[in-house]
Amino acid sequence: MTTNMNKIVHDTWQLIMNHQRNPLKHIPDLNTRHMVMQVLAWMWCIVFSMYFGSMWVFGITAIAHVFIICAVVLTVATFETAKRKPTFFLKEGYHTPSRSRYMYYKGKRIKYDDNDKGGEHE
Repeated sequence: MTTNMNKIVHDTWQLIMNHQRNPLKHIPDLNTRHMVMQVLAWMWCIVFSMYFGSMWVFGITAIAHVFIICAVVLTVATFETAKRKPTFFLKEGYHTPSRSRYMYYKGKRIKYDDNDKGGEHE
């Protein structure tokens, strides 16, 4: 029983929220698709707020929807970037922000090797 219910919930969620399975998949531009999903989310915030009869509910649900949708979009964008362009997360040259690029000893600057990417374990 629990497995069937989990499958029903999962499939329903995918049908509505997965932009590659719902009818919005026919919109070619991902940004437009995202905007349409945002508008639908705001519409549902307003509908539920009117149903419960409180604008406070609208404010709370609207803020919650913004945070949740932004978190989902950021996660999907990160995953897509990692899939399509994995080198995006690697920077050329010095990329360790926790270590100074230069070191001074007795008032004289010591220059690191140009091939040194920084960090203690590289």
